[in-house]
Amino acid sequence: MSELTPDLLRELVAEARLAPSVHNIQPTRWRLLADGRLALVDDVGVRAPVADPAGHDVLVSHGAALEGMSLALNRRGLAITGMTTIEQPLSPQFTALCSFAVRQGVAPDPLAGHVARRMSWRGKFVASPDDAAALAQLAAARDDVFCIGDRQAIGEIADWADQAEFSFVRGDDYRQELLAWMRLSPSHPHYLLDGLNRDALAMNAVEASAARFVLGGLFRPLDRLGIAASLLADSAKTASASAIVLFCRPVGEDPLTTGRHFYRIWLEIDRAGFAACPISALSDHPDFNDRLRKLGEFGGDLRLVNVFRVGRPPKPLKPRHFRLPVDRLIV
Repeated sequence: MSELTPDLLRELVAEARLAPSVHNIQPTRWRLLADGRLALVDDVGVRAPVADPAGHDVLVSHGAALEGMSLALNRRGLAITGMTTIEQPLSPQFTALCSFAVRQGVAPDPLAGHVARRMSWRGKFVASPDDAAALAQLAAARDDVFCIGDRQAIGEIADWADQAEFSFVRGDDYRQELLAWMRLSPSHPHYLLDGLNRDALAMNAVEASAARFVLGGLFRPLDRLGIAASLLADSAKTASASAIVLFCRPVGEDPLTTGRHFYRIWLEIDRAGFAACPISALSDHPDFNDRLRKLGEFGGDLRLVNVFRVGRPPKPLKPRHFRLPVDRLIV
């Protein structure tokens, strides 16, 4: 007999939806099956096909949502059991990627209490005397991360990050897709629901307006003048980080599993007292991915999944999460 009631399912989904997803597109849905199992469902119409042509990042996002559900269950003394991962089309819009039952009796997960606090911080960081100890704690917590704290190396990686990002931004389709998921004005109907709004991007109104033009119709003339790259540069923020964290996983690992670990490392970063911002362009760009793999001395059996800049914001953050309503996530 299922442990899940409709009210409990709503509570669980409300917490699971706090997991990160590529561009905050939120492709994950949930369905309670007739046999009492819970299915993780892919909304096949929610994609970022230019930034993620193979759909790998969407699968990693689903994995993060799955871990979010596991953590939500854990807070209630419940756990996932009997997982199956057979794809099953449910309709033209929805495909079940996996399903599982729920059991009672599980030890508390120390990361469950950090779910509500975790958020991206895309602004600058400030140094703290506690940084070294916090980085040691983070490195000791996981064997799939490599922390770079050398100031010169961080500065160099900051420049690489700008180069990597700009190489993608130069693509017209990439910019168009990125702008489609950016909510640069509070009047946007999806400002509080999905995508990347100006609060999440740590932009003020002037910066958000400028971004709309620089990434939009003015990009080509600004690029011809050689100033588009400097207007979009993020290197000062990256260079202010306490560390660059490289997240690696085994080659060939199932993306759902990778996504579960991706969420957990981000929660470990929060547990260590840091805020984080992914720099996905570095892992997506083959040349810079290779440079960072060499810097981290990764073996051939590991791949670089993502890169974070981590540090402490200038003032305490009040976590805000911009997510779709629960009723739209239960299908």
